[in-house]
Amino acid sequence: MEFKVNIEYSEKKTSDCIVIGVFESLGFSPSTEKVNTISRGYLKDLSQNADFQGKAEQALLLHHVPHVASERVLLIGCGKKEELDEHRYKKLIKKMVNTLKETGAKNVFCYLTELKVKKKDIDWKIRSAIEIIQDALYCFDHYKSTKTLHVLNQITFIITPTQTKAAQTAIQEGIALTVGINEAKNLANTPPNICNPTYLNVSARKWAKKFKNVRVSMVNEDEMKNLGMNAYLAVGQGSKNDSLMSIMEYKSDKIPASTKPIVLVGKGMTFDSGGISIKPSQNMDEMKYDMCGAATVFGVMNVVAELNLPLYVIGVLAGAENMPGRNAYRPGDILTTLSGQTVEVLNTDAEGRLVLCDALTYVERFDPELVIDIATLTGACVVALGHHMSGLMSNHAPLAEDLLHASEQSGDLVWRLPLDEEYQEQLDSNFADMANIGGRTAGAITAGCFLSRFTHQYHWAHLDIAGTAWRTGKEKGATGRPVALLSHFLLKKALA
Repeated sequence: MEFKVNIEYSEKKTSDCIVIGVFESLGFSPSTEKVNTISRGYLKDLSQNADFQGKAEQALLLHHVPHVASERVLLIGCGKKEELDEHRYKKLIKKMVNTLKETGAKNVFCYLTELKVKKKDIDWKIRSAIEIIQDALYCFDHYKSTKTLHVLNQITFIITPTQTKAAQTAIQEGIALTVGINEAKNLANTPPNICNPTYLNVSARKWAKKFKNVRVSMVNEDEMKNLGMNAYLAVGQGSKNDSLMSIMEYKSDKIPASTKPIVLVGKGMTFDSGGISIKPSQNMDEMKYDMCGAATVFGVMNVVAELNLPLYVIGVLAGAENMPGRNAYRPGDILTTLSGQTVEVLNTDAEGRLVLCDALTYVERFDPELVIDIATLTGACVVALGHHMSGLMSNHAPLAEDLLHASEQSGDLVWRLPLDEEYQEQLDSNFADMANIGGRTAGAITAGCFLSRFTHQYHWAHLDIAGTAWRTGKEKGATGRPVALLSHFLLKKALA
């Protein structure tokens, strides 16, 4: 898909379709008013059409409007003008692209970016439109014998002359962002018989070939054993697929050599059966999505490299597979982590935190500015926040505030949960320094508390994306969240 910008409306511009907004009771946007004038009142005559009154998310496709060069005119109902906020705007864009998919239009002029959206400027409107359009057109058909074909291949956003620079930047950022989101979706949607920890590393190495200032390394099982990453190793020992931690490193040549890295650590359980504490069979196919944290890191690293941001970012894909093999770790086992702390295993299905605790200790060697881990960690977070917001926990208030602000800017929302000392007591063990679960209550928080015990050397935040990383049911598939959130966070860092 190609995205462009052009200056204001002209009746001489030809396209397969132009898209214009109409408010409730047929209140016209500026471009709609121009089209109505050119067509000599043709649109005004629609007031007699009971099927279209400009209500939010209505659509009406017109063919061969008099004196209009474009073959089609798509009217999108915008509802009441005073109620047009960011959520309604996004729904209008989604309605537009879903309607266009059925028309056969190849190139389209979109005028919806002229609409006044509360507290949002042109670059936000264009970036958001690109993200929504690409999401609506996304299809993972890699393993289908019949591929999905989309005719739509070019959208031009109409702007004013003063908006040109901001709009062009928005297109560049929007395209890079959607590339990253789609890379994350593709990796997460790949079936687990193909996407294993080695596949994550192969994908990272392919990424490194496309960009400068990048390199990829790995930590295999032998190295983990020598280092003492026993918690990480225990999780994968029941699987025939070796555990493998891939490290993606991007360092801009525009920053001082002494710059400390921002480190992103993604949980990469390429399949999670639950191990000996096996999961119910219903929806277990979706446990291929237990690597969406790693997929997020992979997507964000693509955005950073595509935009050549003046940053130093290290992405860690903590790959492993949790299977109930004859060598599988057991409830009751006590593991000595890389940090030297010991963990009593009470449930082998609380495996992600065991992989992450060693990964979080490992990254101390990078002397990071900050560390963010991203993980489909707990069902408890889904119970707490549903599928709308990811959970956020942090040991550093300014970092948490920056992530909350980025979530608001991106629309990829998070909610901060507490890490108070009282919750730590739920992890007490009679036989080790801690247990790997803290009981039924506050499960998302106690999981965060567990991880916090391995992050005393740096500023750290944890994103629990169990409720937001994929959709289930008829629309099953990865969402690509929270690539947008973290990309906005890093864009802000790059401008600081």
